[in-house]
Amino acid sequence: MKTFSLPSEEPKGRPDFLSTLNEQQLKAVTHTDGPLLIVAGAGSGKTRVLTYRIAYLLQQYKAAPEQILALTFTNKAAREMKDRIQNLIGDKGKKLWMGTFHSIFSKILRFEADKIGYGADFTIYDSNDSQTVVKQILQELNFDPKEIKPKTIHNKISDSKNQLIQADTYQEKFVSSTLDDITARVYKIYNKRLKQSNSMDFDDLLVKPIELFQEHPDILEKYQDRFKYILIDEYQDTNHAQYKVTKMLADKYRNICVVGDDAQSIYSFRGADISNILNFKEDYENATQVPLEQNYRSTKAILQCADSIIKQNTKQLDKTLWTEQNYGERITVLENFDERDEANRVASHIQNLKMQQGYKNNEFAILYRTNYQSRVFEEALRRKDLTYQLVGGLSFYQRKEIKDVLAYLTLLVNPHDETNLLRIINEPSRGIGNKSIQDILKQARSEGRSMWSIIQHVEELDVYKPAKARVREFVNMIDRLRDNLENGESLVNVTKSILEQSGYMKALVEENSHESMMRRDNIIELQNAISYYSKGKAKPSLSAFLQEISLITDADKFDEDKPAITLMTVHASKGLEFPVVFIVGLEENLFPMGARDNFDVDIEEERRLFYVAITRAEQRLYFSHCRSRFKFGEETRQARSRFLDEVDAGVVQTETGATITQKKDRFENRSSGNSDYEVDYDWKQSHTKKTYKSPSATIQYDYEDGEDPFQVGTKVIHNKFGPGKIISRSGLGTDAKVVVFFKNRGQKKLMLRAAPLQVID
Repeated sequence: MKTFSLPSEEPKGRPDFLSTLNEQQLKAVTHTDGPLLIVAGAGSGKTRVLTYRIAYLLQQYKAAPEQILALTFTNKAAREMKDRIQNLIGDKGKKLWMGTFHSIFSKILRFEADKIGYGADFTIYDSNDSQTVVKQILQELNFDPKEIKPKTIHNKISDSKNQLIQADTYQEKFVSSTLDDITARVYKIYNKRLKQSNSMDFDDLLVKPIELFQEHPDILEKYQDRFKYILIDEYQDTNHAQYKVTKMLADKYRNICVVGDDAQSIYSFRGADISNILNFKEDYENATQVPLEQNYRSTKAILQCADSIIKQNTKQLDKTLWTEQNYGERITVLENFDERDEANRVASHIQNLKMQQGYKNNEFAILYRTNYQSRVFEEALRRKDLTYQLVGGLSFYQRKEIKDVLAYLTLLVNPHDETNLLRIINEPSRGIGNKSIQDILKQARSEGRSMWSIIQHVEELDVYKPAKARVREFVNMIDRLRDNLENGESLVNVTKSILEQSGYMKALVEENSHESMMRRDNIIELQNAISYYSKGKAKPSLSAFLQEISLITDADKFDEDKPAITLMTVHASKGLEFPVVFIVGLEENLFPMGARDNFDVDIEEERRLFYVAITRAEQRLYFSHCRSRFKFGEETRQARSRFLDEVDAGVVQTETGATITQKKDRFENRSSGNSDYEVDYDWKQSHTKKTYKSPSATIQYDYEDGEDPFQVGTKVIHNKFGPGKIISRSGLGTDAKVVVFFKNRGQKKLMLRAAPLQVID
């Protein structure tokens, strides 16, 4: 084991960079011995504290750079911290072990892979690859993947791994349904299949180090000695496996510093356990707790709003955020007829703010609870010629043509990777039919060998003779390309050779369709990425490149400098900030998700998610909800989110500047349903003899003749859409709906009980 010696000089005096810290930040940075919990509220400068703490440890000669382990949840956060540290201490920052949990522990596993029966060039499977393996196993067990969803089975396996529940234990203790029994059977085969393919899934990157350390105490001690100081960002998002592996590493020196905010724990669906941060002081005796409460991001109004929400939760560490920023604008609540109206009005507000206040596109964010909500906003922004970027859509590296080329590249470093071998053995078509492939797989299963080891001796296989010749050509091509790579040919040239010798690029050119040309352009962009990766490296590693792209997250794809409005889920927005934020879809069963349909929903986590959304905003914040929304092709009434009843009424207003009406108890002792829906605004319109008023859920008419005039053919005027004519009507009483054709806005479907319509004489 390599040892690290510290410089013999005495620790330097107080470094200049400490003068920029507030009192609590300074306390956190200069606490160098023993466990430390930093409770960092939103916008309180936690990244600065982490980076300055590392710089201080090095400046005071507490550790060599190689003895510091800093773990983050995104590559973006790791890069930002590395850049800041290098600005403070120079090139010493390059030697730090800093990165995401998955990247750091995959690095350790590559060093120690042989100890647990893996090759150092193991493949990392993403969730799609894992689901492909699960689907194949289900088919082998004679289950229909259309009935037993591979994604469902994989999610259950993933949850089990993160809870450190092994396949045998799952079979013995966690089978309580038919689906559990199927999962247990698949789980065992799945693990064997990955091992046979020299592959690990994302969960293995956390589970396998624990197995490694438990089976080899000497290796654990080696890494305990290496990592004298451990720092963990976003500790509230750690799962059980992450908690376990870092606790094992910290047990010797106990110099573990965790930074997090329990109020921003929003990933329980991924296995995150909020008790890790809540119980930190019980896990580490004599731990010091330092709260960071000064917010540098948001106005007082936004912070007051956020505080009023999070104070509703019972499970939380004590802290109160404050700021020296000005009070700022009150939060504006937008009430809309439906999701299309919502998207149009948000787009209009953005356009107006750009024109009147000088905001730029990349200073806006539209945050929603689920990805499907993005479509109507994309359409509205396109209509107004507003540039946007969608975060969380189909990743570049998930496109079929990209995954195909990457599969070829993967086989050059790990030919035993069965999933990628199956993907491209006949892609593009080279005359190896499905029956021949199934015959090869059958033999591989019966002999307990990898598919690659079988096809290397294709002459001995009992398969269709022409297919046998094509398999031999394929094997020879892969062997030839592997030799070229091992003999020093550049990654760029090897990739070109793959595209030429496989016929992949030729097939796209010959197809000559718009789609095939787009795929061709994407492959060219992949070549650019490989070229960029190789630039400046003496010996660029294909294995390292494949690992790097396999660990890319949604947050890494976000470009904050791109001149575009950002559309993303609230989950994806964590860690980001924008001058202007629109939080849309604030309705029951949407945000909070499922709160009315599922009484077991964790309403406190949904509230934390809302808190995260609010605290992304720096200067202006908008809440938006709809009175109706199309679901499964049907228009349904929506109840506004309970969170709008919980916010401090003093900091929110309607578009007209009025105070919104709140009901604090509207969800107490009520069954599910939308009978308690309320309209927030009080519209009153007059036209000669007739008036219409809709102050709440009940519509009130006041007509001299006592008759309902909203019949087919009636001319009406809407305070937003202008004049129009009713062309159809359906429903009775408060459920009555009309379709109106507006001269300037086209056809709109409206609920009579809520629509501000007025009859025109």
